Amino acid sequence: QVQLVESGGGLVQAGGSLRLSCATSGRTFSNYAMGWFRQAPGKLREFVAAISWSGGDTRYADSVKGRFTISRDNAKNTVYLQMNSLKPEDTALYSCAANYGGVTTHYYGMDYWGKGTLVTVSS
Repeated sequence: QVQLVESGGGLVQAGGSLRLSCATSGRTFSNYAMGWFRQAPGKLREFVAAISWSGGDTRYADSVKGRFTISRDNAKNTVYLQMNSLKPEDTALYSCAANYGGVTTHYYGMDYWGKGTLVTVSS
């Protein structure tokens, strides 16, 4: 089992920044690729960003490319999502997820999920 706990969400004005963190415990963090997904009210969950176990391979949704950066610190068992130039349409519950193996952008490919942290961007 892998436990994931997100933090760092909050209320921010459009154009602002937030950094989300996802702390993990349980099995060896460095064996897992990690991803961030989000779900806005009334909408389906969507992929945001993903990173391989080594950090050498990263993927981004087109909607966040150039604004968001995913990173990880295997010594701290933590993955981060730096979000810059936030827009009201980024408002959502952001969840991190882990999958044993290669990086994936598909939510159904993830093995473990956190409960999420809420990000609200005001206009």
